[in-house]
Amino acid sequence: MVYLEVHQLRKQRLRVSQIAKRLKISRTTVYKYLEMTFEEAVEEFEPSDRKKKLNPYRDWIVNWLREFPSLSGAQIYDWLQERFPNIDVGESTVRRYVNEVRDLYQIDKKEESREYESVEDLPPGRQLQVDWGQTIQKDMHGKDVRLYFIAFVLAHSRQKYMWWWNRPFTTRDTIRCHDLAFQYFGGVPEEIVYDQDNLIAVSENAGDLILTTAFQHYIQQRKFRVYLCRKADPESKGKVENVVKYIKNNFAKNRVYSNLEDWNDRSLKWLERTGNYKVHNTTKKRPYEVFLLEKQHLRKISNPLSSESNYTEIITRNVRKDNTVHFQSNRYSVPVGTYTRKKIVHLHVVNHALKICDSSTGEIIAEHTISQEKGKLVKNRNHSRERSESLDLLKQEVVTLLAHDKALNYIEKISQEYGRYRRDQFILIKKVAQENTEWVHLALEKCIEENLFSANAFRDVVDFLRRTAPDKPLKTEESEKVLVNIAVQTRDISEYLQLMGGKYNE
Repeated sequence: MVYLEVHQLRKQRLRVSQIAKRLKISRTTVYKYLEMTFEEAVEEFEPSDRKKKLNPYRDWIVNWLREFPSLSGAQIYDWLQERFPNIDVGESTVRRYVNEVRDLYQIDKKEESREYESVEDLPPGRQLQVDWGQTIQKDMHGKDVRLYFIAFVLAHSRQKYMWWWNRPFTTRDTIRCHDLAFQYFGGVPEEIVYDQDNLIAVSENAGDLILTTAFQHYIQQRKFRVYLCRKADPESKGKVENVVKYIKNNFAKNRVYSNLEDWNDRSLKWLERTGNYKVHNTTKKRPYEVFLLEKQHLRKISNPLSSESNYTEIITRNVRKDNTVHFQSNRYSVPVGTYTRKKIVHLHVVNHALKICDSSTGEIIAEHTISQEKGKLVKNRNHSRERSESLDLLKQEVVTLLAHDKALNYIEKISQEYGRYRRDQFILIKKVAQENTEWVHLALEKCIEENLFSANAFRDVVDFLRRTAPDKPLKTEESEKVLVNIAVQTRDISEYLQLMGGKYNE
């Protein structure tokens, strides 16, 4: 690829120094590639006598490194496992191959490092460390999206858990995530270590902690000790700080964001595949294996979740113009009239039920059973606009305007012919009748005589009569009797169509 890019830029009349600067390679390398033929390049870069397991994935690896030069070998190993689940290769092999690719394609990596002071390991079930973090991801359209996460790690086994949010965490969000973590770990430790975060604490108060009201209530319910780290004391929660860095640099870095549900799902799979499965660099053990022993020392929680965290999942959504909310590739209805510009609702998932609540009042707007299919509209009939009563009133109003003994029969036939569009038919007939009261009676008789059961035909007949009749019809009671005896000239339907300018089409 570098060889081809060098020759392409040379064809664009760029100088050697310009090519070297653009591709970030030396001028010696540029001269070397310019002197080589394509066959020589293939022979040098892809020797036939040295086939490697990762050669079929080279294009993927090169493209990843070119787009994200800071990718580590461990990250690429995880990405390969994610995209190709059946790949059979070791992590050390991937690291060596990535280093070779970097040398071959001149892709440098900027190293980042941070030092931590080691502390003694704690016994199982003793301590859980918690911290928050945030990242900026690119979405599928290349735009920046800021995401927030909370990370948990058991100090003994290094078993991890995390949950993401697309806005800053609130105290209620923090409480819900704690219960999610306790469910994931299968119990509660004796002590939880936090930074001095205003989501949970108001003040240290010389050791007598003053916590937020909601979090204090939660601690009394779950019964665990709180340890707040002092400022500039990272060693007290160094394990979770490493986890935060690990999540940012191994899971989140360079990964493309699509939506919050997918992001959380991918993060949990990453924990199973990498975060809790890979051998820990300090303990030299797999966290999930050590966790199986530590889990026995956690205090079980059998009581139901607190009132602050009754819902196992909460998601924010905008109400769409068609009064629906999108969730897991399906649309769920809300009552007609709910939609307003930037109307936001909260989705609460309880077992297999979806509760849609007003974000400001907390009132439940709608409840649905979650569909296991995709692309479905899940609709509550009560959410539809009440049409039957208003349609009957409109129908009766049209019959009254027509003022003819055959009007009801005429309207019934239009209803049968245009069942789905009968409201539109009635509205058009009503408008024509109100604007042309003097022609309604005669036009209705002509439509019935010619079997023209359509609002458009009715309008065109009225228009035809208005344009061709020399005088307006009489409006007295006597004139109505005369109209009955008037011999109306019968014409072929094609003549009407010609005179009407082709407006009506059978």
